[in-house]
Amino acid sequence: MTPPRKHTPTQGKVSYQDQLAELVRLTAKVQTLREQGIEALTPVVQGLVRSASRDVQRIEQTLDQLLDLACLPEGLALFKTLCRHYWALAPQATAGYVNAYREMWDDEAQADISEVAP
Repeated sequence: MTPPRKHTPTQGKVSYQDQLAELVRLTAKVQTLREQGIEALTPVVQGLVRSASRDVQRIEQTLDQLLDLACLPEGLALFKTLCRHYWALAPQATAGYVNAYREMWDDEAQADISEVAP
């Protein structure tokens, strides 16, 4: 029979460096997923705008997806482009998306979203 091991304060704990490394790894993964999302939605936004789409459900579904990506400059550019298009169809709904963006991204939003409405 083996004697019980003595418990030391660091036993079973993850070091700060390990936690930081894991956070960096996860952040990079999220960044990659956001970049892939932007890549996937770029032709969708271009198609909606180019075709002068009036498909409210498709536009709103795309705006919902873009809200999560609007923290990156490329995502924000797509969000603004689609908001400008949607403004002519549904100004109140578009304003709701602008407000949702402001709530999600807070201080960053004040300077960046002001040019959505014509």
